[in-house]
Amino acid sequence: MRFENGLSAAVYHVERIAAELAELRGWRRLAAAFLAGALSTLSLPPYDFFPILFLTFPVLVWLLDGVGEPTRSRRRRVMWRAGLLGWWFGFGYFFLGLYWIGHAFLVEADKFAFLLPLAVTLLPAGLALFTAAAAALARLFWYRGYRRIAVFAVAWTIFEWLRGHVLTGFPWNLIGQSFSASDALLQAGAMVGAYGLSFIALLIVTAPATFDSRVHAARRGSGMELLAAPAIALAGLALVWLAGVARLSAADIAAPEATGTSIRIVHPNTPFADKWDDEGRIVAIIGQLLRMSREPTPERPQGIDGNTVVVWPENAVPVLLAREPYVLSAIGRALPPGAQVIVGSNRGEPAPDGPANHLRVFYNSLYVVDATGAIAATYDKHHLVPFGEYVPLRHLLGRLGLRQLVQFQGSFDVGPGPVTLDLPGMPSVSPLICYEVIFPGGIVAPDRRPQWLVNITNDAWFGGSIGPHQHLSQARLRAVEQGLPLVRSANSGISALIDPYGRLVESLPLDTQGVIDAALPAALPPTLYARLGDGFLVLLLIATALAASFGRAPLKR
Repeated sequence: MRFENGLSAAVYHVERIAAELAELRGWRRLAAAFLAGALSTLSLPPYDFFPILFLTFPVLVWLLDGVGEPTRSRRRRVMWRAGLLGWWFGFGYFFLGLYWIGHAFLVEADKFAFLLPLAVTLLPAGLALFTAAAAALARLFWYRGYRRIAVFAVAWTIFEWLRGHVLTGFPWNLIGQSFSASDALLQAGAMVGAYGLSFIALLIVTAPATFDSRVHAARRGSGMELLAAPAIALAGLALVWLAGVARLSAADIAAPEATGTSIRIVHPNTPFADKWDDEGRIVAIIGQLLRMSREPTPERPQGIDGNTVVVWPENAVPVLLAREPYVLSAIGRALPPGAQVIVGSNRGEPAPDGPANHLRVFYNSLYVVDATGAIAATYDKHHLVPFGEYVPLRHLLGRLGLRQLVQFQGSFDVGPGPVTLDLPGMPSVSPLICYEVIFPGGIVAPDRRPQWLVNITNDAWFGGSIGPHQHLSQARLRAVEQGLPLVRSANSGISALIDPYGRLVESLPLDTQGVIDAALPAALPPTLYARLGDGFLVLLLIATALAASFGRAPLKR
């Protein structure tokens, strides 16, 4: 009896908080939404405090409870109020989660620092439109109790997916990324992908909002009855975690043999300002990369052998590599026969109607260079960074003085899309340059699955901020989704070898210099997500929406 009374008292206090939040008006309501969104960023790397979501998302649901009933005469007003709450929540989330983008405007501060305030506010403001739309849609189909939580999770997931695809997409800091705090929780991504993780996370973390003061004000149920939905949600979280533990345990017991290929990841930590500088500095950078590629290490006291793939970062060599035969020759001389280097470099081509010696078309590219100094394969980045590698609507925005943050005038051109590269004598690989690794489902050629992924990047743009940690986390999730090992070389960021379960085999942190020598893990059989993509998630969303609406009418409209 004492336990029952104490439980009922706890439920009463939670419902009182819910009622007070629902009754907030004016700037207090918007400030509460902004604060809840901002605090939600603590669930993301490098903080990885997943439990904060059990506080912040219920707050948003309770605030949405207070925007009124969507009757026919008030539907637009209610959706507007709900959208405004969703926008402030999203603005807080993206403002605190993406502040580090401002570092890029300080690399050439004399040219671009004046744009910093716009960058750190306009991008979060634009991304928050998706959270606004999610809140408005959910509120239109609001139900009582846990049903409204299911509707909210469906609506939010739909608009996260749209955020990852509209206008080339920007699926950075999806809510599901918070599962990266646990290797075991992350394993669910092999079935449902990043967007599916968001859906699962939302169904779980919004469960405390089941305590709905509107339902129990007139007739209060027992404490045990009201705890049913949160208890089921926590049981669901435990089930996801236990399934992940079982998957990882099975992997440790029956670990796949290595591919027989050795990997050397070069992590030069070259300051960004030192690139594209004077000729002497360029020679020093290339010399450093060559030494780090061939020198002995405790793991490889004899240096690399012919079964080794050496991986350099994005834009590792500050020249147009394909047009520098002496640099290619030096790379070849640093390799034993059979070894290869994967290296990032810009690539220039003459315009189709221009002179051959006048370069007008540029690509952010990846080359495979063999021991003869020949380029064995080329890949051109196909998912470019808006305002970093191209300017959307540049003819219009150019009149406003906006320029991309790259060294060349004019935008980079777009490559043909995901490809699988054949490496002679080595497992085939799918290349990803920097930003491309953040896109679920868009990293592997649909007609030919590779045996591993390579991600080259240059996170020097973002200094020692939280950005590189978030970037690494997304690379880990891509490995889980596809069941493929991922090799990541960052100039100044976090370099790592990631196994097909998303675990860090070896890594080098920010502000360090060194190499990683390790055997390349073998790929797993294609995961459910690798086979179906987001198709399984679509079925889950439809089933959840139908279940939420079955047997009970929504609130009056």
